[in-house]
Amino acid sequence: MSDRFAVRQPDHPPARADRPAPLPGGIGVSRLRVYDTVAPDGLVGGTPHVHLCCTEGYMVTDGEGAVQTLTTAGFRETPLRPGVVVWFEPGTVHRLVNGGGLGIVVLMQNSGLPEAGDAVLTFPPEVLADPAAYAAAAALPDGGAPGADVRAAYRRRDLAVAGFQELRSGGPAALAAFHAAAVTLRQPLLARWRQRWEDGAGRAAAETAAQLDALRRGDPGHLGDAGVYTVDGPVERGRLGMCGLLDTYPAIDE
Repeated sequence: MSDRFAVRQPDHPPARADRPAPLPGGIGVSRLRVYDTVAPDGLVGGTPHVHLCCTEGYMVTDGEGAVQTLTTAGFRETPLRPGVVVWFEPGTVHRLVNGGGLGIVVLMQNSGLPEAGDAVLTFPPEVLADPAAYAAAAALPDGGAPGADVRAAYRRRDLAVAGFQELRSGGPAALAAFHAAAVTLRQPLLARWRQRWEDGAGRAAAETAAQLDALRRGDPGHLGDAGVYTVDGPVERGRLGMCGLLDTYPAIDE
């Protein structure tokens, strides 16, 4: 569930001419309006899924609801209301439940990785075991671009909810099997993910290390390269996401 955010410096080029500066640490940011239709289990909300490499966080801005999570520690439901911040690590199966007007700012580690496939929906095991079947079940018209038929997002949500119910009833063994299937499904993407990480969050961490080394030497040179960056608003409004309608921002991830 997550889209990307990075910014450009207006009116003049950034001090580092190779690329604009990303947000701190190479994170991604999007604004999310959680789906408001009913899933097969009678709950209103989004599509359960997992990330394999990315920690995700929510800052609740509007409405109320909950995030359901499933880890090796078991099932948990965390209430959401304006002002609450919650985050969870890779391997956490999560699902947003909309109690009314739920709006969230989503913070996503490793900007670009979720868009490169670091999100596996909790489809039933027979779908996860077949890459072609998984791709067909997860696909959205026009990639989910604003204006696409939202009913396709609801269909894949409903299939993932069915798988999520199986995971909850199956205990630790079912969750372990799901994790293993998700890793197998995403093996072909790992080299691309590493490159995106190296170009994003990895580069940001390396730059901090270089700055610390410079400061230890008493060298303030990088302080003279500081820039101010901005973006006026989302580049897309209403993209179909896993958990709702996303307002997305540009990103630097390659």
